[in-house]
Amino acid sequence: MTEESWFRLAADLLLVLHVGFVVFVVLGLALVLVGGPLRWGWVRNRRFRIAHVAAIGVVVAQAWLGRICPLTTWEMQLRARAGDASYDGAFIAHWLGELLYYDLPAWVFIAAYTAFGALVVLAWCRVPPA
Repeated sequence: MTEESWFRLAADLLLVLHVGFVVFVVLGLALVLVGGPLRWGWVRNRRFRIAHVAAIGVVVAQAWLGRICPLTTWEMQLRARAGDASYDGAFIAHWLGELLYYDLPAWVFIAAYTAFGALVVLAWCRVPPA
């Protein structure tokens, strides 16, 4: 494998991790909201809930501070080292990138992340951890 291929693979793996983080935050909230009324005990797990609230807290703080996610920055640096200008080069990078990245004004993300964060806090109150 060439050096560029290693950097491309690392960028793809980092993108998978990034998508996993997003899925954890979004699906985690959905499962808490569904599992609370259904009395699923694991949705009240304190470690899971603290990790979940911390994850969205970091996202909201970054949005309000105008910071780009470090996972995005690191991935772009790896892609640059691989000689990639865009996500066209690899299937996984292209489709996961399409899922994760949008070209919208910053205020849209700030509002969306803040509203989602507020919903996570509301879920914490309505379905408190044990």
